[in-house]
Amino acid sequence: MNEEKDMADARAILAGYRASIDNIDAALIHMLAERFRCTKAVGVLKAEHGLPPADPSREQQQIARLRQLAKDANLDPDFAEKFLNFVIREVIRHHEQIAASSSGATKDAANNGAAKTG
Repeated sequence: MNEEKDMADARAILAGYRASIDNIDAALIHMLAERFRCTKAVGVLKAEHGLPPADPSREQQQIARLRQLAKDANLDPDFAEKFLNFVIREVIRHHEQIAASSSGATKDAANNGAAKTG
């Protein structure tokens, strides 16, 4: 009987941990979505001003900053760097798409203007 109670207690504790993990996962997704809204605005600004999609200097600063934050939070800094590198690659991919779309829109506008005056 005691083993059954211990098992029931363990299951209840496990359920509590899992609920916390689920809440944290939801918060992470919402934070990532907000981050990507901001980086999209950065991508649009870069495209409008002909700036390159990648900024290696900024990326290195961010990696160093996040590695330190990870250390301070007792999280493996290598894991934090891998995670950030994944996010950075995705951001650059989005910025490249924005730049390509912006370049295409500029060419279309120029062609339409030439067609109207030509």
